[in-house]
Amino acid sequence: MAFFRRLFSAVSVAAAAALLLTGCSSHSGNSGGRLSIVCTSFPEYDWTRQIVGDSDGAEITYLLSSGIDLHNYQPSAKDIMTISDCDIFIYVGGESESWAKDALKEVNPKDTKVIKLMEVLGESVKEEELKEGMEHEEEEGHHDEPEYDEHVWLSIKNAEILCNEICETLCEKDSANADTYRANLRSYTEKLEALDEEYTEMADSAETRTVLFGDRFPFRYLCDDYDIDYYAAFPGCSAETAASFETVATLSKKLNEKELDTVFIIENSDDSIARSIISNSDRSGVSIETLNSIQSVTQKDIDSGATYLSIMDSNLETLKKALDQ
Repeated sequence: MAFFRRLFSAVSVAAAAALLLTGCSSHSGNSGGRLSIVCTSFPEYDWTRQIVGDSDGAEITYLLSSGIDLHNYQPSAKDIMTISDCDIFIYVGGESESWAKDALKEVNPKDTKVIKLMEVLGESVKEEELKEGMEHEEEEGHHDEPEYDEHVWLSIKNAEILCNEICETLCEKDSANADTYRANLRSYTEKLEALDEEYTEMADSAETRTVLFGDRFPFRYLCDDYDIDYYAAFPGCSAETAASFETVATLSKKLNEKELDTVFIIENSDDSIARSIISNSDRSGVSIETLNSIQSVTQKDIDSGATYLSIMDSNLETLKKALDQ
């Protein structure tokens, strides 16, 4: 599945780039002298707008504002044009964004600063793991290198590091507003640190420190940060949607052994696997709860006030309820 996704990405980006051969070979900048910043996913977009604040020095574009999942997004010709003409391009840099390698060929490195989140984090990026109970994804072709877990934004500690990198890049590109950016970063970092402390307190006081997902599992960074054990039907970036009998049976057994009262799913997911796990267990009164992996935030959500902090705070409250059994 991953092989075909990479192949489709390369073909799609090559086709889009071909449409741009008549222009965009040089960087024209944004009108009015404002920085043009392009972000692929919502966390990057929200972090950037928090650091920019009320300054009118930047225009920020969020490519996935339709709500399409990061793993399914393919850039249009218009998106490639926007990237090719921006001052700062921010992306995660994992398997799902393999299209970016070709898209960045249209970028003039003298004009555009590229921030690849996984590169900024370096050795702290984790390899995807197959833990007991997880469905093995059928792969076409062979990997010469390990796959890494892309969901780096679900660590608040990572968010602090990445926000600092974004701020420094903004200051480099727009020194006139550097003091404003750094002041906004300090204020935002305090909020991130406060939320990190709340997560730590939640985990330290929890009756149980185990979560079970009848779904994909993008929350490894968060769980590792707070020493929370986990089981799931699929690894973080799996494209699989059907779980085998063995997977359901193993997770049902874990539900019994750990005496858990909650099975988690992620946003926009079918809860059929979660229901199967519960029905095959000996537990009664088990609820299904949703944790938001912040991968499908729409413009409508943003207009309604969604932020990285508000979503992570909502996840915190859900975890408190589930782990305080």
